[in-house]
Amino acid sequence: MNRALRAATMGVLLFSPVALAACSAGQVTQTATQLRDQRGAMAEVGDLNLRAITLAYPEEGLYEAGEDATVRLAIANPGTEDDTLTGISGQGFGGAVVETSGSDTGSGSEDLEIPAGSTVFVGAEDGPTITLTDLDEELTTGEAVELQLTFANAGEVTVPAVVATPEDVLERGEAFDFHHEEEAAGEAHG
Repeated sequence: MNRALRAATMGVLLFSPVALAACSAGQVTQTATQLRDQRGAMAEVGDLNLRAITLAYPEEGLYEAGEDATVRLAIANPGTEDDTLTGISGQGFGGAVVETSGSDTGSGSEDLEIPAGSTVFVGAEDGPTITLTDLDEELTTGEAVELQLTFANAGEVTVPAVVATPEDVLERGEAFDFHHEEEAAGEAHG
């Protein structure tokens, strides 16, 4: 091996770790500051954190116009003061009904208490529920309605409530056979 080639090889071997280490020096990865939203929208208003805002997956896979939809979300209040959800409005539905501890508060009084230092799971088993009534149009997975939630202390926030995906794996039908079409086209020409 000649001297020039040996010197070049040694230079590359000596400086490559420094060069590779410098590639990430001072850089912040794009994903370091992103919050992964795995299920539903998120929002913050005042001291409240709203997470996993969705509409429950419809039993038939589709909400028809005129049907009702159940809202699911978690409302965390890490603050020191209690708060109250006092209003739900938006477009795409006729009204909202809040039920707490089995008592229907109706569309006239939509109050839902959010105690300080706690999280309220709306739409969970044995928890409060919010039902959007009289949907304006059909909705399927991935489609959303905008909700405007009003809290006594925290104020107002507008969030999308996306129709959730099914929790269970759905049985698939038979796959489409593209080759069958090709065979039929070949027989027609042949």
